[in-house]
Amino acid sequence: MSIASALGLGGRKVRYAIVGLGDIAQEALMPGVAHTGNSEMTALVSGNPEKLSALGERYDIAGRYSYEQFPELLRSDTIDALYLATPNWRHAEFAIPALEAGIHVLCEKPLDVSAEKARAIIAAAERGGAQLMTAYRLHFEPATLDAIRRIRAGELGDLIAFTACFTQMVDPANHRARNGIEAGPLFDMGAYPINAIRYLFGAEPTEVISATGVRHPESGFGDFDDTIAVTLRMPGDRLAQFTVSYYANNVDSLIIAGTKGSITMNPAFGFGQGLAHDRQIGEERSKETFKATDQFGGELRYFSDCILAGRRPEPDGEEGLADLLVIEAIVAALASGGPVPIAPLERSRRIDPDAQEQTLRAVSAPDPVDAAAPTGA
Repeated sequence: MSIASALGLGGRKVRYAIVGLGDIAQEALMPGVAHTGNSEMTALVSGNPEKLSALGERYDIAGRYSYEQFPELLRSDTIDALYLATPNWRHAEFAIPALEAGIHVLCEKPLDVSAEKARAIIAAAERGGAQLMTAYRLHFEPATLDAIRRIRAGELGDLIAFTACFTQMVDPANHRARNGIEAGPLFDMGAYPINAIRYLFGAEPTEVISATGVRHPESGFGDFDDTIAVTLRMPGDRLAQFTVSYYANNVDSLIIAGTKGSITMNPAFGFGQGLAHDRQIGEERSKETFKATDQFGGELRYFSDCILAGRRPEPDGEEGLADLLVIEAIVAALASGGPVPIAPLERSRRIDPDAQEQTLRAVSAPDPVDAAAPTGA
């Protein structure tokens, strides 16, 4: 089916199924679809009939499917793409058959929970001739792109070091606290600093120098490390460190330092507010808070543009694979207690700040339907 016939003459909107109706889909993605101008929701997929009914009524979506009915959805000719927001370990389950059927997929990060599954998803996209994008919303966010521009312009000199702290106090009743390491802070939150390391340095980490995890008995979590600290080796004797945690008060910051200057971002990874810079170039300091944008609507609009134009998106499946190779090496280092080399991946594609920046206005989140934020708030 051609794009023109699939989307309808004159409509030029990509028809999406939202697969997985948890807090991130309800709070962040669905409220902003209408103002993208090139996207619409035509189907919902969930294992929860209450969500299907209430959200279908809220957004006037007739197509409502259980997970077991997913093959029926793929045959329905009512969608062109998926936004996939199931738990991490269920991404391949839905992405692979959709991509093989020629349905485009915008998949939340991490792409799955292993490099093997990520490669299987990428291969499915190639077989089906469909577009695949890993949902790295910060690849379109103004403060992030401004930092990349400054680094590439040489304002910080030669990059030397990176450090980040990204933490939240997760409710022990949340599913993230009850499904082991694959739902823990490394897989759930670690992709943010890992991806930032890669796009700020413009290079791939070569080794996990050290990885340490701790388990606080009083946290109420299951059998996984609730706090993890990692040191990575970058090419050219550069170092990158980060800490992620489910058992610390909210922290959301990074520092990238070079021979001429540094940028501190705080907040650095979140949404719903403007991200901020504290820059020091030589002895001169400046601060800037960027206007809040709809990060999820922006990435959706970009992906739909790519679908309509037949253009491969920048944060593609290989971008998701690159972060999973780092995560897998960290898991191995946690187990061994020693350094672990990271499987090499030549990544020639990088962010194009001028082509990718999105500035859709921020949107308000409606009350969720049977979905709670990780903190339980």
